[in-house]
Amino acid sequence: MGELVLVRHGETEWALSRQHTSYTDLPLTARGEAQARAVAPLLVRRRIALALTSPLQRAARTAELAGLTDIQIDHDLHEWDYGSYEGITTADIHRTRPDWNLWTDGVPPGPDAHPGESPQQVAVRADRVLSRIATALQDPNAGDVILVAHGHFLRVLTARRLGLPPAAGGLFALDTGTVSCLGTEHGRPVITAWNATAAAYPTVEATTKHLPLPGRMAF
Repeated sequence: MGELVLVRHGETEWALSRQHTSYTDLPLTARGEAQARAVAPLLVRRRIALALTSPLQRAARTAELAGLTDIQIDHDLHEWDYGSYEGITTADIHRTRPDWNLWTDGVPPGPDAHPGESPQQVAVRADRVLSRIATALQDPNAGDVILVAHGHFLRVLTARRLGLPPAAGGLFALDTGTVSCLGTEHGRPVITAWNATAAAYPTVEATTKHLPLPGRMAF
């Protein structure tokens, strides 16, 4: 059975300023492009059965710079629709809603084309993605499935893959330009690596999928 490899796109200006970014189609910063290139050695030795990317340029460009080919666009991989909180930081929201929590409260509606999403609505999209890639993941000879997408969406998808409610995505912090892996143990989905960058590995040899992250014991 292959691993599910999650790649969060590289840095954008709004990621740097911590503004909620869903449908605003920002490019990568120069640092974001460097982060995307640094993903390549973490993927190069993997046998890839399927590679999917969000349609937004920050994800598609990350996939390209990471060396992925034959990439398919999946519109369900777009970021959580933040509605009227698009471009606003959590700190700003807390000035008027001090108890607000994205993972439980969702967002208020925005423009007509972007009504915002609840955690449950994001989970519906994540479940559709997981359903579509299930066959590729279950084929022992096919290889890994790679998803290049966005922080909050990938956190919800992780929760759903692990059999958890969407709000549990709040437990999985995810930085820009990182690689995370979901595999199996005794037939159950587990996290096998999380929030990894090339700098986390002592040598290029550690790009093989079988080596654990620093601090994770191998059995």
